[in-house]
Amino acid sequence: MVNNMENMTIDYSKYADGLVPAVVQHWKDGRVLMVGFMDEAAWTETRQSGHVTFYSRSKQRLWTKGEKSGHFLELKDILVDCDHDTLLIKANPIGPTCHTGADTCFNELAMENPAEFLFHLEKVIEGRKTNPSEKSYTSSLFAKGINKVAQKVGEEAVELVIESKDDNRDLFLGEAADLMFHYLVLLQAKGYSLNDVVEVLKGRHK
Repeated sequence: MVNNMENMTIDYSKYADGLVPAVVQHWKDGRVLMVGFMDEAAWTETRQSGHVTFYSRSKQRLWTKGEKSGHFLELKDILVDCDHDTLLIKANPIGPTCHTGADTCFNELAMENPAEFLFHLEKVIEGRKTNPSEKSYTSSLFAKGINKVAQKVGEEAVELVIESKDDNRDLFLGEAADLMFHYLVLLQAKGYSLNDVVEVLKGRHK
């Protein structure tokens, strides 16, 4: 997905300190995760390591997001604007981006439309897998293994079929939601994502 970054022209001279603004955007749902600044060294480190790296004015050094917390921003793509002095970085966030624990520094929720919410929910489920909690139902499912997760998907599918024979809207939609949720859990348990499924569907679409 990453563009040809080798040939990208960035004009660091536009700013007195040689730092260009770098807007980081969620590569799936388009939310703005944070804004930082890059010099040429940060740009090079980002490109080589695959983890978004900035120049920190407070630390007076290069700073890789997540170097202490483990909440890295995995590089997916970089675009430069028409004036070659601002960067748009598309990244996959590993854990929350903001130091407050919020998903984004702007506290923007991915709930503007149904598709965005599904990707948001997928990230929440992924978090329950990578950072399990004893109080989380989802974490307990992952802990029981792939067979239990697959079994739950089968059970929810059967319950949805049963409810489809009646005309109770609330019960039918409730079972549909249960099936979709457990389907997302199964995808994560198998190491796949909604985006992988979308790519298959796009390949079949004519």
